Amino acid sequence: MQGYLILRGLGCCLSQLSKQIQNTHGLDCCLRLEEVAGKIAAARQLIKKGCEECPKNEDVWLEACRLSSPDEAKAVIAKGVKAIPNSVKLWMQAAKLEHDDANKSRVLRKGLEHIPDSVRLWKAVVELANEEDARLLLQRAVECCPLHVELWLALARLETYDNAKKVLNKARERLSKEPAIWITAAKLEEANGNTAMGLLPLARLSFCLIGIGVEEEDRKRTWVADAEECKKRGSIETARAIYAHALTVFLTKKSIWLKAAQLEKSHGTRESLDALLRKAVTYRPQAEVLWLMGAKEKWLAGDVPAARAILQEAYAAIPNSEEIWLAAFKLEFENHEPERARMLLAKARERGGTERVWMKSAIVERELGNTNEERRLLDEGLKLFPSFFKLWLMLGQLEERLGNLEQAKEAYESGLKHCSSCIPLWLSLANLEEKMNGLSKARAVLTMARKKNPQNPELWLAAVRAESRHGYKKEADILMAKALQECSNSGILWAASIEMVPRPQRKTKSMDALKKLDQDPHVIAAVAKLFWLDRKVDKARNWLNRAVTLAPDIGDYWALYYKFELQHGTEENQKDVLKRCIAAEPKHGEKWQAISKAVENSHHPTEAILKKVVIALGKEESSAENSKH
Repeated sequence: MQGYLILRGLGCCLSQLSKQIQNTHGLDCCLRLEEVAGKIAAARQLIKKGCEECPKNEDVWLEACRLSSPDEAKAVIAKGVKAIPNSVKLWMQAAKLEHDDANKSRVLRKGLEHIPDSVRLWKAVVELANEEDARLLLQRAVECCPLHVELWLALARLETYDNAKKVLNKARERLSKEPAIWITAAKLEEANGNTAMGLLPLARLSFCLIGIGVEEEDRKRTWVADAEECKKRGSIETARAIYAHALTVFLTKKSIWLKAAQLEKSHGTRESLDALLRKAVTYRPQAEVLWLMGAKEKWLAGDVPAARAILQEAYAAIPNSEEIWLAAFKLEFENHEPERARMLLAKARERGGTERVWMKSAIVERELGNTNEERRLLDEGLKLFPSFFKLWLMLGQLEERLGNLEQAKEAYESGLKHCSSCIPLWLSLANLEEKMNGLSKARAVLTMARKKNPQNPELWLAAVRAESRHGYKKEADILMAKALQECSNSGILWAASIEMVPRPQRKTKSMDALKKLDQDPHVIAAVAKLFWLDRKVDKARNWLNRAVTLAPDIGDYWALYYKFELQHGTEENQKDVLKRCIAAEPKHGEKWQAISKAVENSHHPTEAILKKVVIALGKEESSAENSKH
């Protein structure tokens, strides 16, 4: 209590405070003490005295306004702006106290009479105005604040095309080194169909940017963001010009070269993309991705010799790059040059290639039907890389294809000793045991797999399906219930559970799934199938489109979507889905991978795989219908 009285006494010596350069810190302490003590009247008296002693301090007036009752606050702030007419804070507070936009605007305009160069007041009054008034206000604002770029750009946005050009020309006279003005001018021309004119201001962009005092990383980030925004809006020439300028400053930035290349790939010509990538590897010869992109574009254009030449240049620049070696192998192998492919892989193995090189080597021999050489390469690879599960998987699959089921089982079991967390090995072993020894052995394998790999939805789903295949519906339902308890956020399990329940219950089950996972592609596709089954064509189409948008890499859903359009869509719809699927180049999906990785389908294009998966889906439906009857 004694401390409080002492502080209060100190705070109340306002004559002393005003002499000490009108210091408001002591006054603030006293006010807070009075407030904490619940003495609002005393605080108001204190701040009133403060306004008399320190009339030129805006913080004192703002505090007086805060402590005043709502009825008195306007009168207090009016005295404040009379005492300090050039205080932006006080005029903003005065406007804030008004209850309608018209009065707020009136107060702000009054403030601008005293402080015409306040950007904050101009922006506040413009926000309250309609479009026509805002345009007139901004015309005055840029006269009063000619160095504020945001006001110029706001005015240009409200003007007609011709007037906007005049505004931006005036802005460039005042702010010749401001990139936003040059970019806006280019966007304006391009939006009005004047591509060539759009390039004129951008041709000078480099001159206006170089002198700006911005950190290098900030400039890079800003320019890339501007270019990407232009690309989104369809201002392609503007985006191209920004990247061209950025690359004169950041010649060795791989990320910018890639962004510029992606722009050319989507909106340029093959020639313009090739020219840009050629230039890119001159400045970034160690960037694998730029070489690979150039080679792939040549290959896609059907110019295999040119693709080969680019990869040969890449070898010289990055002699130890496995990515380059593997790209060269793929080029030769996919273009039916197996001997060239073999030679490249042999050299890669001699140079100490990784497990991927050994895997690709075995794949070549598998597809050529050389089983002895395939086995030799797998055995050698496994001695070097015993923890690489794909080699064990390929060895087991080789033995299965040849009918050597015991050897296949041994390969899977050996693989699991080194890779106990490899789900594909567990699933392969379970399927093999089911084939050789029936359901009980498969159950044992899957139980062990779940024990070693808890909360794995794929293992639970395999167990559910195994019971269903043998007609044990009750056991399958029990397992599914346990699976959803352990893996409550698994889309594949929820999707399977929707299909397992009787038709009248599917809607309820799908609602439960969507409450949990409303953005999961597996659930979305399962719901789409329900709409399809109920002949709700538009809804089914929308949900299938959502599924492939969320997961463009899952080929099964592209096949489902394409099958749907074949049944219910127009030729245009079918072509659109096919085109989008080819562009997405899906690699995953249970049925997609089973077909795309089959030896007989190697080198088949995406379109061919898609159509084979559609046929497989049809057979699956027929089989399901037959099993019901």
